[in-house]
Amino acid sequence: MSAGKTIPTDGGAPLAQNPFGGLSGAGLPPAPATVRSPRPAANAPDRPPAARNRGRVDITRQTAGRGGKTVTVVSGFVGIGLPEKEQLAKKMQKSCGAGGTVKDGCIEIQGDKRDSVAKILTEAGFRPVLAGG
Repeated sequence: MSAGKTIPTDGGAPLAQNPFGGLSGAGLPPAPATVRSPRPAANAPDRPPAARNRGRVDITRQTAGRGGKTVTVVSGFVGIGLPEKEQLAKKMQKSCGAGGTVKDGCIEIQGDKRDSVAKILTEAGFRPVLAGG
């Protein structure tokens, strides 16, 4: 680069004319008397958000290979990660008063707790289906 040539960085001269200066509102329809806001008013009653349909999950009861103990297994989750499954499992354990874990993408709760688990999943937006025995 030559030391004699510099490019001005102050923005240069202002525009000589406004390109929108000649526009006017002539020929446009009048504005509506009331404009409806897309958001509800602050004093509107609070409604719970619509329940999301997060997909079908299967709730099964298993005893095979568990020493005769019954386990409720929730499987078929689509689109949720391990942290959310662990959070759901924790909520189910507290509600059912039983232990449980998350294994291989499924939630396992000790005992036959299908009704309690189905209620929690419905509240979370899933569509639980009682499958199997």
